[in-house]
Formats: sequence, C-alpha cells, structure tokens
Amino acid sequence: MLVKQPKLVISAASSKQWPNTTIPEILLCGRSNVGKSSFINTMVKRKSLAYVGKTPGKTRLLNFYDIDERLMIVDAPGYGFQKEVKSNYRFFGQLMDEYIQKRENLKLCVLLLDIRRDPSVDDIAMIDYFKHHQ
Repeated sequence: MLVKQPKLVISAASSKQWPNTTIPEILLCGRSNVGKSSFINTMVKRKSLAYVGKTPGKTRLLNFYDIDERLMIVDAPGYGFQKEVKSNYRFFGQLMDEYIQKRENLKLCVLLLDIRRDPSVDDIAMIDYFKHHQ
C-alpha cells in the first residue's frame, strides 16, 4: 500500500475526543517498548510520524493516525511497565475497555509480541481479553 499523507489526528484521553469518522480502524496493542510506534513508522514509511521514546510507557492515550483517509491506525498505551502508578493502569484499562466495546469503526485488533521473549502473563491476558470480546 502506497501511503501519501499519514497524519496524527488526535491523542484521545476519552471517547469524547475520538474522531467522528467512518474510516475503519485497526487497534495496535502490546507491551510497553515492544515497538508499536516503530511498527507504525515502518508501515507508513516515515521516520517520525509516531513518537518513539527511549524509555517505555510514553504512550498514555489512544493515538489516532489517519492513513490517507482510508484507514485509521490506533496506537494504544502499552502495558507491563512496572514504574506506572496503579491508578494509571486503571485509567488505561477503562480507556481500552470503552474503546474495544463501543467503537463501531474498530475492525481489527493487532497484538505485537517480542519474538525474543516468551509471551508474558500480560500478553496472555490481552489475548484472552480479545477472545472474550471477539
């Protein structure tokens, strides 16, 4: 797929901020520091569309990337970063629950795993969560 005009639409902290579109969306999930932002940049052939941090846990909101008005890639906050405050985990969990259960544009969930490591307890929980929500 040739990508001409990818852009960050919004970093949304709640459903009130989700873009009002009918574009199909792909949710990108995974542990903190698994490479979700790098994956997005590689897919759209841009070096810095999605911010790639040097430390895990930088993505804290749902980042909506418009790919030529044909597709939206939604970068989810990572999980498994131990320095996060537990209240932040609850916020992330609520944000993800609301998005996955209510967003009609959502067509596919992609879970990135690090091939160098066995799936973690959190990875398995995310797979089970996706199965539960079909």
